[in-house]
Amino acid sequence: MEDSAPTRRRLLWGAAGAAGTALAVVGLPRLMGPEEKVKAALPSTVRKARIAAGPPATPRTDPSVDYAPAVWVEASESNYRTSDRPETYPIDYVVIHLTTDPLPVMFDKFMDPRERVSAHYVISAAGTRIAQCVRERDVAWHSGSVWYNHRSIGIEHEGWTDQPFYTDKMYEASAVLTATICAKYDVPVDRDHILGHVEIPLSMHEDPGDVWNWDTYMKLVEAAHRRIST
Repeated sequence: MEDSAPTRRRLLWGAAGAAGTALAVVGLPRLMGPEEKVKAALPSTVRKARIAAGPPATPRTDPSVDYAPAVWVEASESNYRTSDRPETYPIDYVVIHLTTDPLPVMFDKFMDPRERVSAHYVISAAGTRIAQCVRERDVAWHSGSVWYNHRSIGIEHEGWTDQPFYTDKMYEASAVLTATICAKYDVPVDRDHILGHVEIPLSMHEDPGDVWNWDTYMKLVEAAHRRIST
């Protein structure tokens, strides 16, 4: 697919703008508060059901996370593109996703090289667990758009589009993560740069769905961004 210029969100909206064996994930640490100074621990209790694939062009051997409260649950190297962002591509967007699968099933998909899908982060429905599956410098295949994939970070949230399953703790945990990303890469904290998957041009997806409260979420992101930036 060729890269193409992006269509702004307001144009997108017109005038207004498991399979396979489920991965067993146990013992993920609690989500630490944004003010805590924490060290990222290796997820030794995460059991990976890796499926053999050919060697990646640029193997990754460093399992440390970019965001301290997260644990490392690595996606198959066949499900993302190694890169050196933001030097190679600017990071200008955060894309909000909904899993529509339980976390273990989602991790299993990310580790299966046949799936051709991944995201940088996954947040549990309770908002108490965050996993990083792709380094921020690399290009996760999450949006369905080559152009946006290269210029965004994707965050998956455990839930279902037809159920009001988004908890306050999930919103809060996600907002701090998004605010941290925005502060790190100078991404504007607005709805032209923090997008839902459905808002990606030509998207075939509807997530995060009508029950996702954008007003609440953006207020939380703005508040967290102010704390981080002071």
